[in-house]
Amino acid sequence: MTKCPPNPVFLLFLFFRIFLVMALNTTIPINVGVVLDLDTRFGIIRLSCINMALSDFYASHSNYNTRLVLHTRDSARDVVVAADAATSPSLRGSYFFRIAQNDSSQVRAIGALIQAFGWREAVPVSIDNEFGEGLTPYLTTALQEVGAGIPYWSLIPSMATDDQIIEELHRLMSMQTRVFIVHMSPSLGSRFFAKARDIGMMEEGNVWITTNGMTNSFSSSSSSVDIDNMQGVLGIKTNVPNTKELENFRARWQTKFQQDNPTILNVKLDVFGLWAYDAAWALALAVEKVGGTNFSFQKMNSSHNSTDLGSLEVSQGGPELVRELSGTRFKGLSGDFSLINGQLQSSTFQVVNVNDNGERGIGYWTPQNGLVRNINSNRNTNRYSTSNASLGPVIWPGDTILAPRGWQIRTNGTLKVLVPLKQGFEELVSVVYDPSTNTAKVNGGYCIEVFDAVIKALPYPVPYEFYPFANPNGRSAGSYNDLINQVFLGNYDAAVGDITIRANRSLYVDFTLPFTESGISMVVPLKGNDGGKNTWVFLKPLTWDLWVTIGCFFIFIGFVVWFLEHRINEDFRGPPHHQIGTSFWFAFSTMVFAHREQVVSNLGRFVVIIWCFVVLVLTQSYTASLSSILTIQQLQPIVTDVNLLLKNGDNVGYQEGYFIYGILSKLGFKDDKLRTYNSAEELDKLLQNGNENGGISAAFDETPYMKLFLATNCLKYTLVEPTFKADGFALVFQKGSLLTRDVSTAITQVQEGDKMKAIEDKWFKKTESCSNPNTASSYDTLSLESFWGLFIVAGVASSLALLIFAAMFLYEHSHILTCVDSKASFWTRIRQVLRAYDQQDKTWHAYKKSRKEDGVHGIAAVQSSPNTNCLCLRRPSRSSKPNQIEPEIVLEEQEGTTSTQHSDLNPNATELTSIT
Repeated sequence: MTKCPPNPVFLLFLFFRIFLVMALNTTIPINVGVVLDLDTRFGIIRLSCINMALSDFYASHSNYNTRLVLHTRDSARDVVVAADAATSPSLRGSYFFRIAQNDSSQVRAIGALIQAFGWREAVPVSIDNEFGEGLTPYLTTALQEVGAGIPYWSLIPSMATDDQIIEELHRLMSMQTRVFIVHMSPSLGSRFFAKARDIGMMEEGNVWITTNGMTNSFSSSSSSVDIDNMQGVLGIKTNVPNTKELENFRARWQTKFQQDNPTILNVKLDVFGLWAYDAAWALALAVEKVGGTNFSFQKMNSSHNSTDLGSLEVSQGGPELVRELSGTRFKGLSGDFSLINGQLQSSTFQVVNVNDNGERGIGYWTPQNGLVRNINSNRNTNRYSTSNASLGPVIWPGDTILAPRGWQIRTNGTLKVLVPLKQGFEELVSVVYDPSTNTAKVNGGYCIEVFDAVIKALPYPVPYEFYPFANPNGRSAGSYNDLINQVFLGNYDAAVGDITIRANRSLYVDFTLPFTESGISMVVPLKGNDGGKNTWVFLKPLTWDLWVTIGCFFIFIGFVVWFLEHRINEDFRGPPHHQIGTSFWFAFSTMVFAHREQVVSNLGRFVVIIWCFVVLVLTQSYTASLSSILTIQQLQPIVTDVNLLLKNGDNVGYQEGYFIYGILSKLGFKDDKLRTYNSAEELDKLLQNGNENGGISAAFDETPYMKLFLATNCLKYTLVEPTFKADGFALVFQKGSLLTRDVSTAITQVQEGDKMKAIEDKWFKKTESCSNPNTASSYDTLSLESFWGLFIVAGVASSLALLIFAAMFLYEHSHILTCVDSKASFWTRIRQVLRAYDQQDKTWHAYKKSRKEDGVHGIAAVQSSPNTNCLCLRRPSRSSKPNQIEPEIVLEEQEGTTSTQHSDLNPNATELTSIT
């Protein structure tokens, strides 16, 4: 059988197909160096993650042209060898990428923890190499931002022996600070905590915080950290979101790793393995984007003294690869993957607490929200939390749930408090000397009792002991500056007493907030005024506008009472001058409630009642104010101006050994014009002697001393307001003492409560004569504003009475104004109304009663009436009743004569008024 030759077209198509398949299956290898410590689980786990990353990547991207080819080198635990195996001449150069969290990214989270628990100081403990030193500036800044200091930085050599570690731990143990931040490798850290536990530094009162260098390895089986020695430790750990992809990878990796390494058991994957996986994935993505054509190498120019790093060749595609890596973004196993300035951007941390046999998450820290309990609960808020309430419960070293205060007073736990020895003013500080034992003992006083109350107000117990600043013979061991110097030298922890805050002293010790009034006052003797100066003193209790107002109201009230009583009260009738005098007399006599005229109308009585109440308040206030003025004028100081003392060359006094001498010298007082005293008795004697007898005209001292002196001498001397500034008494602590701020807060609490007032009343007790001491301050003159309400009430009541009376009177005599037959003008009618008002009202019941008593019966007396020129009907009087005969008919004629006709009128007769 003859074979047919192959079809050329078919052969050509077959060749093209084979060529295309071969072309598609051709990949470009990209050599990648991997430097790991392959003798440890750490290195083996990382290499396994890198291999799985490339396997997963190219399985899902089979069409990519590039393939990463790994070239692994064992660092043999030599960091220098690992550095030599890098492709960049410098680990900090532009070609260096750190696919891990930068150590500096966690310092703000550490600072937030320090701030949340109110710790004022922290001691970093780091390994003494480049790893440990790199955190120094960042941690220092972060702690300063939250108000915490670093009193000491402990460095542990990377190859430290156990003895070296113990020696450094004893140094830490002797310090006040009890907050430690540990930043070292897991292997060294494990040894460090083991020794700390052995010497008792893992007991109650200590705080340990580990950085993520150690904390990230707690859950890793490759770590050498023994967490049994770290019970109660807080740790900052990189947060890895728990996703389904991560769970799937852990399961696959666990199976793969056990197959490849059957002799390594109980292996756990940590965040470093996840970073290795994401790093390999990111590099594969970037290389594919760059392609394989640009990865040629060129020899570097190296000098004769260069290291092995200088002999490496440099890839020509490096800049492009750097650009692609910097722009790589994807969702990795460790979270969102992105590189900025060669650093992995992963800023969320988890806060863990080591307990029992593992770690327990108690919260998170994020740059946006600070400390949070759950990372997703505060994601949509802008509130930054620095409260420990945002964290879960913490079990501290010593198995306690009470947060440590972060410092201790001293090794034995008792505060040594120095107390000055005073020769006078023992109400402030009292120290009693016992000759039999040659010892001095603190016996109390105002300052001592304040200190006791403040220490009790602290949120934690502070045991203390008092030490008198005295020699064996019972005398003071030095000045107040010497006492403060003892605290500065560290011989004592604190000092309490009448110790004033001064700028020069603040250079050596710390002062709390003052617990007494500030200022330097002047005490001078009292003297009375000359009689001529008291001539018009009776006018001083009231201001001129109040005097004028009172006078106007007297006139007004007199007019109102006269107006209401004129028609019905004989006491307010008569000649005009008699009526005016009676009205004024009645109004002014109410000032002493001596008015004899009776007030018979209800409206008048109402006005008089209101006015008498006003007068009562005015007279009582005037009497009290005048008494105060007369008393104060008898207690005037002999001098109130310091310049006058200098001008007259008077002697002045100050307490011996106090800074007041320096102030008086600066003011211009010569030494021969200065006198010293040590007690209130000596001060009293100097002031009694006076300037002429070798005494003093005035004394200068701090306000507490002067108030104490005046508590029993207020009738002889007076206090002039503070002349100079001073900051008052305060408690003294060593420079940088952590107690200072807490004690200042406690002082504020004591001052806001009743305790401070009770202490002051006890020690600054006044004699009975000084229970209400007077000073040289000006008295308060009574003003119109103080009684404006009373005058408004009196004015309204009087005006209302006038209006009611006027309305009733006009209504009764409205026929005069509204008579339609009258040809009189309006003003004529007004005059007729006024004449009618001037007539006595004979219908008033009091008048009728008086007439009846006089025997007048039957027809009333003739009554004159104003002249009009018409005849009008007159309204029935108030005494008329229906069907009752009115006994009188009044005819008023133009000539002004009046006649009365008597006739038998029928019951319906109407009274007529004839006006011609």
